[in-house]
Amino acid sequence: MGLNKLVIYYLLFLIFFGFIHVNIFAKEKKNIDVAKTIIEHISDSHEWNIIGDKNFSLPIFLWNNGLEFFFSSQFSHGKVVKGKYGNYKMFKEKIYKTDSIGNLYMNSKGYPKNDKPLDFSITKNVVSIFISFILLCFIFIKMRRSYETYQIKWSLGIFLEFLILFIRDEIVIPNIGKKKYKIYFPFLLTIFFFILINNLIGMLPGFPNVTGNISITLFLSIITFIITYMRANKSYWKHILWMPNVPIGIKLLLAPIELVGILIRPLTLCIRLFANITAGHIVILSFICLIFIFKSFLITSFSIIFGFFISLLEIMVSFLQAFIFTTLSALLIGTTVKNYECKMK
Repeated sequence: MGLNKLVIYYLLFLIFFGFIHVNIFAKEKKNIDVAKTIIEHISDSHEWNIIGDKNFSLPIFLWNNGLEFFFSSQFSHGKVVKGKYGNYKMFKEKIYKTDSIGNLYMNSKGYPKNDKPLDFSITKNVVSIFISFILLCFIFIKMRRSYETYQIKWSLGIFLEFLILFIRDEIVIPNIGKKKYKIYFPFLLTIFFFILINNLIGMLPGFPNVTGNISITLFLSIITFIITYMRANKSYWKHILWMPNVPIGIKLLLAPIELVGILIRPLTLCIRLFANITAGHIVILSFICLIFIFKSFLITSFSIIFGFFISLLEIMVSFLQAFIFTTLSALLIGTTVKNYECKMK
């Protein structure tokens, strides 16, 4: 399949399912709660709603002095679920321990004070990550096999080869250097394609917003942080936190600032990706919700047209945010590696 055809099919898929969702919302939500609707679509959940009011029940694994297994449908409509080691109730996608009646004791902020079991549930974000993993494996295994003939004739494979070479030559080598880049190149490629494919999958109506989940972006940032400072030696930390040939008073002033700067770096990576992807989804959903607020043919036409153009813009943002995250990760790693090499010399 040619790359142009693939892009066209992807856009047609967006339009087709977008219209399906608009029609379903029109039938089911005459008085729509905009804030609630947007939050439901960008948040993770234990059920997966793709089309209409039919939810796919996902497995729930809890640990409460023992392993408990349920399906999310058992918790629907605020039901109390009885397990081997206790009773449980779901409130705003969080599962709490409760009594046989299902009492939840609320605090002043409106959240339950009940204890929570350890939750290892497979949510829709987890399912989407598995889907993206399978897609990436399929694409790159096919790409690898195409090299057996020493030439890629697959259009998508040619495009991916261009991306890989661009990342290597324009991002990784300039920031890390030719001597050390091969150590970190597989990680940076993995980060790039994981973010990219989840950005694109998240744009499909009904699919979860994986990279718009701050827990996932934070985890990616923490991995980058660990890999960045894993090779930092005593000399590196000494030059960062206790600079030589600097008065003690200045050292005491700069040391906490440098330490805070190091800890803030993964947070900036995390928040930048989360905020940009989530903002795009909110804008698109806001345009769709305008249809049900004004209930006007003019507004409907305006919302669909601008929603479609924002979707096109989001495709560009999907690539851009993957490049930015990868570039900043390479920059952080390169800073440590180059400093490490300088200190070794």
